[in-house]
Amino acid sequence: MTKMADVQSEKDKRNIDIDKVGVQNVSYPVKVLDKNNKFQNTVASIDMYVNLPHGFRGTHMSRFIEILNDYRGLINASNMDDILTRIKEKLNADSAHMEVSFIYFIEKEAPVSKLKSLMDYKCRFIGSKSKENDFILEVEVPVMTLCPCSKEISEKNSHNQRSFVNVQLKWEKDLIWIEDIVSLVESCASAPVYSLLKRDDEKFITELAYDNPVFVEDIVRDISVLLINDKNIKWFRVESINHESIHNHNAIALKEWSRN
Repeated sequence: MTKMADVQSEKDKRNIDIDKVGVQNVSYPVKVLDKNNKFQNTVASIDMYVNLPHGFRGTHMSRFIEILNDYRGLINASNMDDILTRIKEKLNADSAHMEVSFIYFIEKEAPVSKLKSLMDYKCRFIGSKSKENDFILEVEVPVMTLCPCSKEISEKNSHNQRSFVNVQLKWEKDLIWIEDIVSLVESCASAPVYSLLKRDDEKFITELAYDNPVFVEDIVRDISVLLINDKNIKWFRVESINHESIHNHNAIALKEWSRN
């Protein structure tokens, strides 16, 4: 075969380093760890990047997909460092970055009827590697919040809303499960959210929320206390957003913390 020109490896004379170059929004089937069932198959949207030194015109985009093919059987916190190392080596880069966004399903049991259904949660693995590796697990948990102020000033009811709590974590040694993050967040809300509820369940949930009013500030502070007291957690970022039901705006609270 005639040897083809390697255009990407041509020298570039503009003397400009590029921080990130790569592929984005790659839809790919992946298998992730499941606390109760060992593994769960899902579809991820994957971003993969490397840095590009000023002397090279471009990078070899196909190599990202080649590496992805090698690891499609399992992508998790344990092997993300291996994947990033492969990316660095195969593309001759000093740093690599990878984000894996996916939907994760957890079976939940309704509080009264005990009917089981699947709840979906938006999750993301964020990995970076230069000299050291860095990994963040992100989970978004929908919950119900009931306004303490509204409850205090109203004679008959209080407004409530769907809230979304986004938790990002780094840990020391012991793996943090997605299921445990969901349970922790739900314990700090007025009530959990379910995909299937019968009338008895609805009565239970609305009364539970009424007995547990919380502001977005309360949720962030309560979650922060639990995470700070967990010696396995070395960094977190917690953001709570209320999609307000009687206001034409969202309410937000955010806390980022690192163990010294």
